[in-house]
Amino acid sequence: MKSLPYFCRGEVIRGFGRGSKELGIPTANFSDSVVDNLPADISTGIYYGWACVGNGDVHKMVMSIGWNPYYKNTKKSMETHVIHTFKEDFYGEVLSVVMVGYIRPERSYDSLALIAAINNDIEEAKVNLELAEHLKLREDNFFTSTSSTGLATTTTTTASTSQTIMNGH
Repeated sequence: MKSLPYFCRGEVIRGFGRGSKELGIPTANFSDSVVDNLPADISTGIYYGWACVGNGDVHKMVMSIGWNPYYKNTKKSMETHVIHTFKEDFYGEVLSVVMVGYIRPERSYDSLALIAAINNDIEEAKVNLELAEHLKLREDNFFTSTSSTGLATTTTTTASTSQTIMNGH
């Protein structure tokens, strides 16, 4: 995937509410405009990287991109699990992510196997993100280069009314 690392940001929107309630693994969802602007070579599957909510700290993350076969979604989604415990929901906040690696393709599971697979993905992400080439991206100026609106301003940005999508590197 030549588009990795891939940098994007957008407002966190309400999803189906299944990540936290049914799986115990909360996710932050991007709007359709962010999903629709993914490069063609970013296939569906599970990715790992770095994420930052608003102007907060940068944390490890895993992200599912696709149709979520377990739930039989009809619309492609990007669901980010930030590997950090937040005190409250952050709907409406700007989520900035850099996807640095690919873990596996999407698969359909029963609920217990899905939870186990996600937990395995989280552990793999934690290990891979300690590699020097991935660790350096945690400090990338992408996470600090936001304007007063909370959205990035750069010449490589494609903007919509509510979010900014970019691959600045």
